[in-house]
Amino acid sequence: MPSTTSPLLITPRFADLGHGLTVRRLLPAAAQRSVGPFVFFDHAGPVTLAAEDTSGADVRPHPHIGLATVSYLLSGEIVHRDSLGTHTRIRPGAVNWMTAGRGITHSERFEHPASFAGGGLELLQLWVALPEELEECEPAFAHTDADALPVRDAGGAWLRVVAGTVYGLTSPVQTASPLFYVHAELQAGAELALPTGYSERAAYVVRGALEYQGTRYSAGQMVVFASDATGALSASEAATVMLLGGEPLGHRHLFWNFVSTSRERIEQAKADWAAGRFTLPPDDNKEWIPLPGTPAAPLAEPGAGTVPPANAS
Repeated sequence: MPSTTSPLLITPRFADLGHGLTVRRLLPAAAQRSVGPFVFFDHAGPVTLAAEDTSGADVRPHPHIGLATVSYLLSGEIVHRDSLGTHTRIRPGAVNWMTAGRGITHSERFEHPASFAGGGLELLQLWVALPEELEECEPAFAHTDADALPVRDAGGAWLRVVAGTVYGLTSPVQTASPLFYVHAELQAGAELALPTGYSERAAYVVRGALEYQGTRYSAGQMVVFASDATGALSASEAATVMLLGGEPLGHRHLFWNFVSTSRERIEQAKADWAAGRFTLPPDDNKEWIPLPGTPAAPLAEPGAGTVPPANAS
């Protein structure tokens, strides 16, 4: 029997980070703080920058605690460095899964022209809350190439499972709690069944348009489905879609780049960053992003307090 509860529609809040880089923020939203363990969802770009503008768009070193960041590119390239000594490039279809745990710092740098190839830099960055018992785990970083991720192509619906188990496929990316994250490309008229086996599920339309139960959803919109929802998404035109969800982990406090079950822990992280007690990436330690609210604190990256209400708890 179909669900009697209508899907929840989330529309993005926009921020211009300068240099033509626009960010759409979907989570957290006033009506929906999270979907499964996903507490944050940003879609940045696409943007192409001139060589002289590239350094100004770089994301300088900044800290995280209590979460895992998930970076996935649709086009372009990013150079990642972190306080564990990682120095790697992320390219379209690959996934960077960085577990902050008790604390990590990282930077994201752009190099011309590779960073803006393939139609411009386009990044999806999500944050995953960690189970409370793992919030203070040792930080870790894992890069998984695109060709290591499972793919299915049938009936005009191509999909790649970025993380988790869904549609009978399992990603090799290690996660800390039950979740799924999928990149799908649908031809016009194709259908894709809603994922099953998870209590919270959502779909984000990157490009094109979808229909579900007679309602059309356009690019930039996120649809959060009822727990008992069934049926399929239909592409009313060619569409790029990200599907995500899993099991919720309970309320989390968010401030800037910090996520925790404890307000006190976030206050400690703020004090530690302001006092310089975080370790910076060993090969990128000459500059950093100040704590928001401190003198001369600039606008920063997607997920670095640039778009209210990410600072709300």
